[in-house]
Amino acid sequence: MPKRSAGLLLWRRRADGQPEVLLAHPGGPLFARRDEGVWTIPKGEYGPEEAPELAARREFAEEIGQPPPDGELVPLGEARQRSGKVNTVWAVEGDLDVREVRSNLFAMVWPPHSGTLAEFPEIDAAAWFDLPSARRKIAPGQLPFLDRLAERLA
Repeated sequence: MPKRSAGLLLWRRRADGQPEVLLAHPGGPLFARRDEGVWTIPKGEYGPEEAPELAARREFAEEIGQPPPDGELVPLGEARQRSGKVNTVWAVEGDLDVREVRSNLFAMVWPPHSGTLAEFPEIDAAAWFDLPSARRKIAPGQLPFLDRLAERLA
């Protein structure tokens, strides 16, 4: 049984009517110097005891530090990452100030083999991107969700 993640793709329209999506940059030293192809939809793993939609809302709040907007959740379906993990994502229209993003923390041994446990934010930045820019920034396994959102907005 593959691991499963659920997430929310927040989107808004700019003054010129073009859509933008909110993506998050993974925190920690492994991603500190990486940019294109690593940004992500706020999402996280859930177990069989949790409904995917509830997990998506919980993960958004944990990673962004704000509750998700109250808007209608539009299902964007599932997509399998290279690792085999299956992501389930919903789109929701809304807005937030990325300067207010405050992610939860995770712990890992850093530097490697040091035995020292260090804490890092799960998300170290969030930003709004137009769809062409988001396609360059997002992790490849999550591209289908941008395509599905674009189809729905067309």
